[in-house]
Amino acid sequence: MALPLHGLPPAQILDELRGLRAADQPTKGGRLFAYVYDPGLDGLDELALAAHGIAASVNGLDPTAFPSLLALENALVGAAARLLGGGPGSAAPGVVGSVTSGGTESLILAVKAARDARPEVAEPRIVVPVTGHAAFAKAAHYLGVHLDAVPVSPVSLRPDPADIAAAITPDTVLVACSAPSYAHGVVDPVAEIAAVAAAAGVRCHVDACFGGWTLPYLRRLGVDLPDFDFAVRGVTSISVDLHKYAYAPKGTSVLLHRDPSLRAPQYFAFGDWPGYTMINAGVSSTRSGGPIAAAYATLRRIGDDGYLRLASTTRDAVRGLAAAVEAVDGLRLMAPALTTVVCFTSSPGGPDLFVLADELTARGFHTQPQLRYGDLPASIHLTVTAAVAPHVAEFGTALAAAVAAARAAGPAQLPPEVLALVTALDPAALTSEVVAGLAAGLGLGGDGTGRPLPERVAAVNTLLDAAPVPVRERLLVEFLGLLQRPTFD
Repeated sequence: MALPLHGLPPAQILDELRGLRAADQPTKGGRLFAYVYDPGLDGLDELALAAHGIAASVNGLDPTAFPSLLALENALVGAAARLLGGGPGSAAPGVVGSVTSGGTESLILAVKAARDARPEVAEPRIVVPVTGHAAFAKAAHYLGVHLDAVPVSPVSLRPDPADIAAAITPDTVLVACSAPSYAHGVVDPVAEIAAVAAAAGVRCHVDACFGGWTLPYLRRLGVDLPDFDFAVRGVTSISVDLHKYAYAPKGTSVLLHRDPSLRAPQYFAFGDWPGYTMINAGVSSTRSGGPIAAAYATLRRIGDDGYLRLASTTRDAVRGLAAAVEAVDGLRLMAPALTTVVCFTSSPGGPDLFVLADELTARGFHTQPQLRYGDLPASIHLTVTAAVAPHVAEFGTALAAAVAAARAAGPAQLPPEVLALVTALDPAALTSEVVAGLAAGLGLGGDGTGRPLPERVAAVNTLLDAAPVPVRERLLVEFLGLLQRPTFD
């Protein structure tokens, strides 16, 4: 659609926006198992929107000009620190932190702080399990740091601390682990990993972006989870997203450091120009106060008791979904469902997972297929929130029917010449023209409904699953480039 440069009445503009939203996945109602976090609480969205409006024009660039935003950020950091084992009377009484735009920025800053704390290291490295979030790779790419990936057990889906220790070199500036990993919902052996990092004199970051706000509540409910927060000696920093299981609007995250000296290298300051001296705690300079105020309002509204109730509801939903998976012949859980993730794969002779995902979509449940990686099979990921709970029984029925339909349909079939092409291609040969032709053949790029993908994408996932990783990355980069083109009158 084009953006004509002439004014329109407010009602017409809002109607346009609502019309565009009609093509999106449902963000409410507990039927989308990725990307969004819905507590299912009446009135919470309206409160967050009002709070966002109050602070939307406030600029986080200069906290001395806008002390209201400084107060909100300090309050959010304090709440996250208390939840994760920091603050007065804890094992980390000097904990400090910063509010960021999301988990990726938090991880970039954790890597930056670790890198800049070791200026004598010419070629810094970070050690991360292969199940660590892709944002670590992004941070390494942006910051010129080498990423040493450590394999995980195909059974436990956790790294061996001995392998972490073996990967640490004199140039290692950071060791990372997950609580839990996004793909499978598994908490790494944080205490053991932090111990080997500390023994080597290296920082240890716990990526709790995904589950850090709910794991403490699950533990209070009796779920057996390993220690992962500042109570663990050797943990030097933790990230936790408020726009995930704190149920705040996008995008707010908190990056915590055990003490101010660890945070100091995170800052950027520059005064060697004629303008104001720039001092930033994060990647962005100008930051809207809207998301921060909305997060504050959300935390104030839900409160500790509310988060405990939401964690209980989510735990029950996870158990129900896991039981539904285990009740279907041909499927198996990738890991015990102890956090907020249900991840399952196909047993030998079971249904094609990519076809199964399409069948679930056709029945109103939008899941996240995950491609093969090394010894790990393709899987289907379900991020579970409190809003899912009313639909657990319905999902179980839909899953059984979807498996039957997927078995009847059989695996997605691709022309042999297409499979041969993607498995043998040099990524450098994948120009936008080549990808455009391939996309058109698969029905990608839009059909006039506003959706860039067809309703069924098993063939697309089958193609990506068959492609070597460098080819897959190049395919997706070129496809995204095709989608992101300007529109004109």
